[in-house]
Amino acid sequence: MRTHAQAVVIGGGVIGCSILYHLTKLGWKDVVLIERDELTSGSTWHAAANIHGLHDSTNISRIQHYTMGLYKELEQETGQGCGVFQPGSLYLAQTIEREHQLRLQAAKAKLYGMNFHEVDRDEAERLHPLVDFDGIRCIMWEPDGGNVDPSGVTQAYATGARQNGAEIMRFNPVLGTEQQPDGTWIVRTEKGDVSTPWVINAAGLWGREVAALAGIDLPLQPTEHQYFVTETIPEIAAMDKRLPSVADRDGEYYLRQEGQGLLVGAYEKNMKFWAEDGTPLDFAHDLFDDDLERIEENMLRAIDRVPVVGTAGIKRVINGPMIWSPDSNVLLGPVPEKKGYFCCNGIIPGFSQSGGMGLMVAQWIIEGEMQYDMFPWDMARFGSWATDGAKGKAFTKERVRDQYANRFKIHFPNEERSAGRAVRTRPVYQRQKDMGAVMGLNFGWEHPLWFADTPDTKDTDGFTRQNWWGPVGEECKMLRANAGIIDISNFAKYRCKGAGASDWLNSVFANNMPKSIGRSCLTPLIGKRGGIAGDFTVTRLAEDEFWIIGSGMAERYHKRFFNEVPLPTGTTFTSETEAMCGFNVAGPQSRAMLQSMTNTSFATDDFPFMRSKWIELSGVKVLALRVSFTGDLGWELHCATADQDRLYAALLETGKAFGAGPVGSRALMSLRIEKGYGSWSREYSPEYWPQEVGLDRLCKMDKDFLNKAAVAETMGNPAREHMVILSLDAAQT
Repeated sequence: MRTHAQAVVIGGGVIGCSILYHLTKLGWKDVVLIERDELTSGSTWHAAANIHGLHDSTNISRIQHYTMGLYKELEQETGQGCGVFQPGSLYLAQTIEREHQLRLQAAKAKLYGMNFHEVDRDEAERLHPLVDFDGIRCIMWEPDGGNVDPSGVTQAYATGARQNGAEIMRFNPVLGTEQQPDGTWIVRTEKGDVSTPWVINAAGLWGREVAALAGIDLPLQPTEHQYFVTETIPEIAAMDKRLPSVADRDGEYYLRQEGQGLLVGAYEKNMKFWAEDGTPLDFAHDLFDDDLERIEENMLRAIDRVPVVGTAGIKRVINGPMIWSPDSNVLLGPVPEKKGYFCCNGIIPGFSQSGGMGLMVAQWIIEGEMQYDMFPWDMARFGSWATDGAKGKAFTKERVRDQYANRFKIHFPNEERSAGRAVRTRPVYQRQKDMGAVMGLNFGWEHPLWFADTPDTKDTDGFTRQNWWGPVGEECKMLRANAGIIDISNFAKYRCKGAGASDWLNSVFANNMPKSIGRSCLTPLIGKRGGIAGDFTVTRLAEDEFWIIGSGMAERYHKRFFNEVPLPTGTTFTSETEAMCGFNVAGPQSRAMLQSMTNTSFATDDFPFMRSKWIELSGVKVLALRVSFTGDLGWELHCATADQDRLYAALLETGKAFGAGPVGSRALMSLRIEKGYGSWSREYSPEYWPQEVGLDRLCKMDKDFLNKAAVAETMGNPAREHMVILSLDAAQT
């Protein structure tokens, strides 16, 4: 066994083996995988192993498309069979909303060269004569859909990795992971220790336990999941072709051919947790007792759609564990607080994504960044609020319950799930709720999306205009005509202080930092490939002190970038997000409104654009910045969290005389789009270069800053895309 490696992968399931394989494909040969039992232990070996390319997310579709094309290449490269069957997949829509979803996916597929198109009933019946298509509104066809052999795929990745120089240690439990003073790691195992700069946690069901060895708490929870395989069905035995799989998500089941029978699986409402206090270390190739009564309703819907299921005997039932994150997406990426520790945990469609996820991990570790923007799957989207204390643990558990039970539910644009909330609130929370605020979730924080006429109003969801469309429009009109008061406390807030603060910030951000006290600037943060990793507002409060505003949901994500540049001795960089809150008062009456609350002059000459002052409003000390994300005349007002409710009450009361009232974040998003302001994770992302989104003017190439070389390379190339503003005339969208 090697005593040193470029990277150590912990976990020998399909994901761990794919990561190992892709590390070797990108050039790292001195890599090791450690598995406590046999390869495929845990969830891999018993998976249904369906493969499909389509997903609501374009980048996940790309990852799945890559994975599906990889399996036959793996067979040729390694000589190890992957058991690939690709008879195609039929996607059924029983409702208008499901039809909209499938048509959206088909449009994205066409854009990226994927084959996913509509077929009529006659063609569908030819493709799958056992399905009753009565009541189906729309049928989509994916010619490459199918399934693989889970053990074969895992062994193929392992064989390919070994052929490329990797070492795999089976039956070798990891006992500890210890970070050294220089940031490297020692992985302690029963058969010896390995030192490495990179530990990759791909431990599947044991992801929590492996993370805990390094002092890391991951928001993960295992559940039981069942599917059954029927006895031989004569109609299938008589066929000379393999039947396509069926995705009837309105029926909440999946179905495909297995041998000469059918495999039927379901995500039931009455789901069941497993191993809530930790996954047993002696669990390997085990299953649970059958409990088909839990999925009886799903089975009946499958029988209605494919009647032969009801006449076939059941050959075997698989009831095994899966492990979920709170939003059912993978926890992917380096742990910001632990240099050299990488997570890839909680993947549900493992065989649709194994190749792409392995490639993303290898790219991130070896090249510093992935080719796609994967922030919605970045483990940094969750903080300690999702794991700490009773609230955190309840959040993860209830979100997993919701995700499992609604696995096949359509997830609509702007949808907010209520499970597990509220986990983080600020002093104004109850006041806002009483005012009719409909709340959203941002990095655990509750914040107002919009204000309804009555308390306890809930969002409706869909692809067309919903119940919030009208009220949000009224909020926009109020702000444009008079003024609006927006809670911006969910913005990330930082303070940088010390003699080296200016130099350090200049070495991190692409723009020049303000030289005069009270001035502010906008600046991008550049990623490893020269794209936009973030956008910030930086204000100079004093000669040696700066105030920085960024994306709230990306606060932990951005921590990685800040950690890359060592702070000078005596200089500090701290988060103020919990200690400070903020409001944006914007609109043509904002100046008069705020002027009525203070002796500080808000006149243009006294308070120019992109300037700041410490002022007092109704007895509250406030940092006022003349800037507004809506694009209107306006000020950001930042105060201590303890003073938030007092300031909010004063702003609301004063605002009445000026036609001002509360405005939610959906109106803010609408207004900034009208103005043409980009937003990080929407128009701004690591996939886009500064010149493609109009931020190249803020990249000062006459100084050094983080990832300058990467952005310099992009500056020499023509823009691949351009951010544009479209004006749509649509009665109903």
